[in-house]
Amino acid sequence: MQTNSTGKTQAPNYLPDSVSLQYSELMQHCVRPLSDGSNLSFKSKTINNKTYWYLYVSLGSRRSEHYIGVDSDETRSRIEQEKAAWETTADDRSLRARLVAMLLAGGATPTPTHEGKVMTLLERGGLFLAGGVVVGTLAFRAYANMLGVKWLSDLQTRDIDIATENTFRVAVEQQPVNLSDLLLESGMGFLEVPALNRKSASTEFKIQGQELSVELLTPMQGKNNSKPVKIDSLGSYAEPVRYLDFLLEDTQPAVLLFKHGVLVNVPNPARYAVHKLVVSQRRPTAMSEKIRRDLSQANQILTVLADIRPFDTSEAFKAARNMGKKFGSQLDTGLDLLPEQTRNQLTPYL
Repeated sequence: MQTNSTGKTQAPNYLPDSVSLQYSELMQHCVRPLSDGSNLSFKSKTINNKTYWYLYVSLGSRRSEHYIGVDSDETRSRIEQEKAAWETTADDRSLRARLVAMLLAGGATPTPTHEGKVMTLLERGGLFLAGGVVVGTLAFRAYANMLGVKWLSDLQTRDIDIATENTFRVAVEQQPVNLSDLLLESGMGFLEVPALNRKSASTEFKIQGQELSVELLTPMQGKNNSKPVKIDSLGSYAEPVRYLDFLLEDTQPAVLLFKHGVLVNVPNPARYAVHKLVVSQRRPTAMSEKIRRDLSQANQILTVLADIRPFDTSEAFKAARNMGKKFGSQLDTGLDLLPEQTRNQLTPYL
């Protein structure tokens, strides 16, 4: 947690209003999925004097082949229409790239290269259209740009945590997303991380030779149970986590600053901060560094929200009090560990 020599919380480092306006503009452009055709190509094959068309999709070092149909006027017309669509988005891609560059030049928070590549893969694969929600430090990064501030610390992590309801349904117009296949066949070097219990399915994927990992999480239902939960609509297993439903009840879109911008879903920042206070009290003592980071992130977010979005702060604490006595007790303990200045600032909303 960032405090000065007197033990008081440092004032938030707000970005210029122009940066917030640029972020809002980027968000408007990112809401519409952008296909640039950069990893797609069409090729024909002649077999037994007959011509067939195929679509080739490149992901990392891997290229997959997808059959389109027999050569015909209709098939060629469909291909040309798709190519034309890529060309019409060229201006949008250029504008989005310029906006990202302007935001970064203005002091906005970037997404590290490796994390950005993985998030781009997940976005293009439809994970966020299907309801996946980014939690953890990548969400914390996203909040900086959403709220127009520059965080003081605690941006370093190589974990990408994706949360999902274990009952959500993929939108009818979207193809089902298979997270395991998407990662393992990406060519990025992802491998499944074996579960501690060898009989259990893996919920985590790690890039070989790197610390970067992707883990799928889902709310724990009923009694404590660490058994991985099958998420049929994602073709993968998720680790059940207590109180994760508190985050997933209120989510919103955000843009990660990488290349053309990556549109994701994140929890309401006020709920994220409250959840961090509770999580800090649920971790074992041995995880002192993570506990410190939980409290620091909660402190920084709540300090900003109490200043510029007090209604969100009030609503998050109100929702927290409906989560039960244990949740409320752990929240109060976490609050007691925040700097006195922050606690005083939050008093009207508790």
